[in-house]
Amino acid sequence: LSLLLSPGAPIGISKHPFFFPFVFPQRSLFSVFSNFGPLYSVRAHRNAAVAGPGYYAIIKFYSAGDAGRAQRACNGQRLFQKSPLKVCVCTKQKGFQHQVLALNSNKCQELANHYLGFNGWSSRIITLQNVSGFDGESEELGETLQKRWVKYLCAVEVTLPNHGVWSRGVALGEAELEKSEDPLELLTASKRAQKLAVGKALSSAFQKILLVVLENGKVAVEYNSTQEELTDSLTEEELKGLVQVNPVDI
Repeated sequence: LSLLLSPGAPIGISKHPFFFPFVFPQRSLFSVFSNFGPLYSVRAHRNAAVAGPGYYAIIKFYSAGDAGRAQRACNGQRLFQKSPLKVCVCTKQKGFQHQVLALNSNKCQELANHYLGFNGWSSRIITLQNVSGFDGESEELGETLQKRWVKYLCAVEVTLPNHGVWSRGVALGEAELEKSEDPLELLTASKRAQKLAVGKALSSAFQKILLVVLENGKVAVEYNSTQEELTDSLTEEELKGLVQVNPVDI
């Protein structure tokens, strides 16, 4: 959930000549609002010229509860400056449908560390296999050219031992190879594809885990069976064999 901050007076104006204008407000805002819960993002923007000097900001929380507490506590307060701020909850949605996007692996790990602790969860790679090959043809200047892609398929398992919950994710990572004869480029592309595959698989595994944050601060964990995939019911040996035999269909 997002909060919109607009100034009754300027937000975080810095008189120091060596400060980059947006750095000070964003750091100050993060310091204040992160006390209410983990933040997805903090963005400070210049006010329009007709509004006078200052900034407005958008703070995005993972939790609607955290955002609500922050709004009630900070609205009309002098947080890190002399003038009070107006803080409101952003509720306007663009378009007619609300599209829920999966969090990337870094954001998933950030949330897991915050609510479960660094020792409250673990992940391991079940398999990471090279499934590279030529991927289609394209016509250019009357010549048929083939683009080569380095592809890796990864299966990851995430375990929450204190809650007896585990989840799997399977994903494909790929990187284009312009000069297939260059061993250095092949190595670089392979590492990039592997990293992407592992990150996407980890994100996929976390999408099946629901964290329920209670008012007393305790966290309950549930497995979201609606996100299950066919590969979740396979043993590790079956999963590795399936990846080797038919990687494209997974």
